[in-house]
Amino acid sequence: QVQLVESGGGWVQPGGSLRLSCVDSGSVFGMLPMYWYRQAPGKQREWVASITTIGTTAYADSVKDRFTVSRENAKSTMYLTMNNLRPEDTAVYYCYTKFGATTYWGQGTQVTVSS
Repeated sequence: QVQLVESGGGWVQPGGSLRLSCVDSGSVFGMLPMYWYRQAPGKQREWVASITTIGTTAYADSVKDRFTVSRENAKSTMYLTMNNLRPEDTAVYYCYTKFGATTYWGQGTQVTVSS
C-alpha cells in the first residue's frame, strides 16, 4: 500500500540549494504523516523534518531556518527544500512513514556538499 521513492539528491557547493522529493506509489498518501531522515557516513540515522497530514511541520535544530518540508497530496509527494547547505549536511536522505503497525522507508538519495 505504501512504496516510497526519493529523488533529487546530488552534489552542491556550500551555500547551495537542493530540493528532494519523495513519491508514494500507493493510494493512502494523504493519510500518512511523513518524515525525512538522514545518515552520514559513520553516524546513526537522524531525524531531519516531519510534516503531518494537515501540514504541521517540525525540524531538527541543525536544519531549522534552512530546510523546508512540504507535501502535495494530489501528487502523493513530499518535498524537502534545502537552502544554505553545509558540508555537515552531506548524507543519504531517506523518507519514512508509518501506516498502521508497519513502517516504510525509501531507498535514500545521496546529498553531497563540498567545494
